[in-house]
Amino acid sequence: MLIEGLVGTAIFYLFAGVTVLSAVMVVAARNAVHSVLFLILAFFNCAALFVLAGAEFIAMLLVIVYVGAVAVLFLFVVMMLETSAPIDSLRQGLRRYTGIGLAVGAVLLAELIIFVGGRAAQGVGPAAGQGENVNNTVEIGKLMYTTYFSLFQLAGLVLLVAMIGAIVLTMRTRSGVRRQNIADQVKRTREESVAIRKVDSGAGVG
Repeated sequence: MLIEGLVGTAIFYLFAGVTVLSAVMVVAARNAVHSVLFLILAFFNCAALFVLAGAEFIAMLLVIVYVGAVAVLFLFVVMMLETSAPIDSLRQGLRRYTGIGLAVGAVLLAELIIFVGGRAAQGVGPAAGQGENVNNTVEIGKLMYTTYFSLFQLAGLVLLVAMIGAIVLTMRTRSGVRRQNIADQVKRTREESVAIRKVDSGAGVG
């Protein structure tokens, strides 16, 4: 941690406590807009924890990507859903699958405990061949664009497919709305597109 001693510990527990409370309020809040605002607060506190751990680049990505894009997008989507559908109907699926969600969460929690316990037993230190002054931004860039380049491109492809699927699922057919038809436009002839009108030259404005 960048800040050592009692002050650093107090700051860590402060940001961690606010993060946990914000995560709980994301699920417990009755207003969906408030849930998204608590989610943004949780992201900011997670970014602060990364700064305390010395990972400034990851903290910056968390703020720019999740707060600046994803959370704001969620906020606009939730605001649109608030005007089109009651929030009670949207929560029915949550109540229906609460048991399955808790079971999956318990499995993930157990995996995290096993992983963290194993790492703590082995000890965490600098990698072999690396000094103390390691730039995490440079190291992340090297790993992302060398070792994990194919996985990085695959993740981008998955996000592209998800974006296309979201657009297709949210498209609505509305009556009375004129849509562009490229095939009909290409098949048009000159007679259908151009109309010649004879204008009387003698008519003018008096």
